[in-house]
Amino acid sequence: MPGTNDFRSYVFDPARVDAAGKNVGQRVYWKLYAIENLVRVMAHSILTAQVGANWWAVAVDPGIQASVQRRRADYTNRPWHGTPGKHDIYYAFLSDLSKIIIANSHLFRPVIPDIDQWIARLEQVRLPRNIVGHMNWPHKTDRQRIDVVHADLQQLVQQLAASGTGLSIP
Repeated sequence: MPGTNDFRSYVFDPARVDAAGKNVGQRVYWKLYAIENLVRVMAHSILTAQVGANWWAVAVDPGIQASVQRRRADYTNRPWHGTPGKHDIYYAFLSDLSKIIIANSHLFRPVIPDIDQWIARLEQVRLPRNIVGHMNWPHKTDRQRIDVVHADLQQLVQQLAASGTGLSIP
């Protein structure tokens, strides 16, 4: 929707709230969805190859494991809701994913030599992700940052696939 602006800059109008929500969803939210899930697939694939199928128990900080178990329990205790996924990685936040990659960067480096730059880039979208995830309007610079990280991550995934790195869905 070209010309849609943050509804909070105007006199209240429910139609503006709807338009702003549609704009953020169509322009930004889906890219964050893709970023987080591509990172999950890459982390799972690389750590499975480097550590083994039990990589979560071996390579993830116990604090993150405990947080994920609490989140998983929230869903288990409310079985009438859908769940994020079967693997624990789907219960990890973007900040958790970054910490997992940081702690295991030596295992990522053979496959993604510039992993430190990727960690920094994920950190650049963490706060804008929270803004969008909590249904607020991102700043133009944040939208551009998300656009660039999304496009570059798509390229990285294509490069990994072309290099023979097996990418598998957790």
